[in-house]
Amino acid sequence: MPDNFDSEPFFKFPVLVGDIGGTHARFAILVDAHAEPREFPVVNTADYASIDEAIQSAVLNHTSLQPRSAVLAVAGPVDGDEIELTNCPWVVRPKQLIATMTFEDVTILNDFEAQALAAVSLDSDHLEQIGGKPGEIKATRVVLGPGTGLGVAGLLRSHRAWIPVPGEGGHIDLGPRTKRDYEIFPHVETIEGRIAAEQILCGRGLCNLYKAVCTADNIQPVLNTPADITAAALNESNVQAVETLELFSAYLGRIAGDLALIFMAHGGVYLSGGISHKIAAILKKGAFRANFEDKAPHTHIMRDIPVHVITYPLAALNGLSAFARSPARFQVATEGRRWISTE
Repeated sequence: MPDNFDSEPFFKFPVLVGDIGGTHARFAILVDAHAEPREFPVVNTADYASIDEAIQSAVLNHTSLQPRSAVLAVAGPVDGDEIELTNCPWVVRPKQLIATMTFEDVTILNDFEAQALAAVSLDSDHLEQIGGKPGEIKATRVVLGPGTGLGVAGLLRSHRAWIPVPGEGGHIDLGPRTKRDYEIFPHVETIEGRIAAEQILCGRGLCNLYKAVCTADNIQPVLNTPADITAAALNESNVQAVETLELFSAYLGRIAGDLALIFMAHGGVYLSGGISHKIAAILKKGAFRANFEDKAPHTHIMRDIPVHVITYPLAALNGLSAFARSPARFQVATEGRRWISTE
C-alpha cells in the first residue's frame, strides 16, 4: 500500500537504486548508509521485456546481495500502481516487484527529481562552472537537462532540508528575439502551433533547429542525427551545424535564465544530461552566459547566479543514493509513490 515518508521507518539496506530512462537503465546497490554505491553496467531498455527482467538479469544475477528496499527514478509521471514510461514500453508495477523480488518496499520518483537530488550530492570533481559567484551557495537551485526531451526540476531550500520540485518546464514557450531568429523560427517544426523549448532544446530539437537553419539558408540538410550535427559543429566541418550549436547554446541560456528567475535560484542552475556535457566547450564560449544574464531589469542578479555543467553520467544514481542514506536531509513527498510489503 502507498505510504508517506513523514513517518519512520525509511529504507532498509541493502537498497537498490535505479535510473530508468527511455533508452538506458542504470542500477546500483547501496549496502549501507556509509558505503559507496556498487554500480552495475548500463543496460539498454530495448534488450529486456520488462524492468523486472532487467533487474534480475543485469543486477541480481551478478551479486549475492539481496536488496530489501528499492528506490527508482523513472522518465514518466508516477500515477497509480502501473507506471508507464514516456519513451519506453516498460510498465513499472511496484506491487509486482515486491511480490516477485521480495523487496520490502519500493519507492518511485520522477527522473528529474533524482537529478535535483544530485545537485546537492555531487562533489566539485563532477561539475564545471560557467560564470557566477564561485563556491557553493546553500540556496534554491534549478536543474535543466536537454536529452531525449527537456527535463526541468527545482530544488528549494528550507531552513532544514532540500525540497525537490518536479515539473514540465521543458514545455514553456521559446520565441524569437534577434533578426536571425525571425529568419529561422518560421521554419522550426511546431507542436500544435507552438514552439515549446523542447522543440529545440533536446536531441530531436537539435535536428529540428538544424533543418530550420538550412531552410533559412536555402541549403539542403546533409546531417541526420544529433550526434552528426554535434560532431560537425565541434570540428567546424559544416557551417549550418556550427550555427545550430551556437544558437542551441544561446537558446539554452535564455531558458536557463528564465528558470533561474522563476525560482530565484541563487544556489545555481545545473545542466544535466549527455548533451550539456558534450557541448560544454561551446557553452563556455560566451553566448550561453550572455543570454543567461540578459534579463533586464534583473541583469545584476543574474550575473551572480552560477551555472554548473554536471559531468558525471550517473548523477541520478548519486542523488538517489544521497536520499537513501539520509532521507531527513530531503523533504520528498512519497504519498502514492511508495509501496510496502504487507507480509
